[in-house]
Order: sequence, then structure tokens, then C-alpha cells
Amino acid sequence: MNKNDPAMIFNTQDDKKKRLKDQVQAVIASKSLDNQRVLINAIAAELKITVLDCAAALVALHEASPDVISPSNTSQLLAQKQKLDEKSSPNNLLPGIRLVRYRLDVGFQHKVTLDEIKKILVEESGVDIKNIANVRIQDCYTLIDLPDEMPQEIFHHLKTVEINQQQLDIRRVKPRNKKRGNYRNRRTHLQPVNKMGKD
Repeated sequence: MNKNDPAMIFNTQDDKKKRLKDQVQAVIASKSLDNQRVLINAIAAELKITVLDCAAALVALHEASPDVISPSNTSQLLAQKQKLDEKSSPNNLLPGIRLVRYRLDVGFQHKVTLDEIKKILVEESGVDIKNIANVRIQDCYTLIDLPDEMPQEIFHHLKTVEINQQQLDIRRVKPRNKKRGNYRNRRTHLQPVNKMGKD
């Protein structure tokens, strides 16, 4: 049979389609794809393409090199995407601004993106986008650096602000490596009390 024969090409395409369809069904049945949905939406939005075009490009990548889009690489792709987002975001902090670490109760499982978080913070708190730094979106929360001088009214307001029907519930994160005063050492400077009443 000639490999240019239309019947042969049709059978090969049907085999590819069936194989891909089986793989897609297996992944959908066995995994939660929330993080992947966020990633695809973010890529499509950044490239200004439809999600369908993005999916078609991924199929083409899969055909060219099946190990590029293996399920085990998905978390690595998410981490690389987040690093690229941070590098491409403005990192020109205004001079003299001290930043503090905060925790937001939104993450990948809530289908949030870096752009959405920054947009909400700028709109709701008035913070300069240049002063939003070190954003780390995790599965169910986000760590972010914001200016230290945030007024209490804005801080309390941000606790109630929602992204995708999930409250930010912003909280200040205490630094782990902060040296604490040693209580025992402070007590050694006190004069011992004479229990016998003698001087």
C-alpha cells in the first residue's frame, strides 16, 4: 500500500485521534486539572489567542515531542511560568520603600493569575504596581511583598476583597529568622534575691 494513499492517511489520522482521545480521557479521569486550566488561560491571555488555539498548539507540541507535555512536567511548567511572570513584571521598586511579606488566601486552586492579583491590589488599595514584589502563587494561597506603610483601613478592606469569589483575607507573615530576645539571658542580669533576709 502506498503511504500517500488517502485511505492510509485517513487511518493514521484516526489512530492518532483515538490515541490522543484515550490519553485525554485517562488524564481527566485520574487528575484534578485546576492548575493546568489556570496555566492555559494565562498563556492564552498573554499571547492574545483563544484557548482552542492554545490547545491546538499543545497537540502539535505533543506530536513533535510527546515528553514535552507529560503530566509529570506540568508542575515544572507552572513554576517556570510563574518565574517568567515575575521577571517580566516591573521590578523597579521606588527608592526608600520597605516591603513586608503578606499571605493572601487565594491560589492556583481558585484560578487566579499574577495579573489578577496585581490588578485587584492596585484598584482596591491604591498601591503602586512597582511596589508589588516577590509574588509566589501556591495551590491555596499566595505570598507577596507590599509596602510596610499600609494604613489599617486599607488592610482591613483587603481582608474582605474577593477574587473569583474567594476572599483575600490578607495577613502579615512574620519573618522566620527574626532573632528573639532570650529571656534566660535577660534574667541573669537581675540581682539574686536573698531569701534569708540577710544583706
